[in-house]
Amino acid sequence: MGSRGPVPKRSVERRRRNKDVTEPVRAASAPGAVEWPEPEPSWHAIARDWYLSLGTSGQSQFYEPSDVATARYVAEAMSRNLDTGRFSAQLFAAVTSAMTELLTTEGARRRVRIELERAPAEQETPAGVTAIANYRAALGT
Repeated sequence: MGSRGPVPKRSVERRRRNKDVTEPVRAASAPGAVEWPEPEPSWHAIARDWYLSLGTSGQSQFYEPSDVATARYVAEAMSRNLDTGRFSAQLFAAVTSAMTELLTTEGARRRVRIELERAPAEQETPAGVTAIANYRAALGT
């Protein structure tokens, strides 16, 4: 599957007569089992935040140690680009491409048919019940 063309819709948004033969891989948002080394203290804050966010992102469960090593290298390149006085567009393009290879964007994950779904936040009282209770309170009943 290539990375060209528009980003596909999520599987629940697609309506097709000719259904795909394979279902997309679905994964819960949970950190992976690979060892995630601490970021280098010398890295730029943005590179450090990006690197740390990968370890807690849902796609990290698909990562192998080589992906973590790639992420460290990308964070180092990102940090060097951000720390220099002259921003390199060519290095930025290379870093962005490497970030896509690590499935860090929604579009990149959809292209390889990986859909991450967040667990719904628990509510103590359904919203409809709260709205009705507020309405009744306003009416004084």
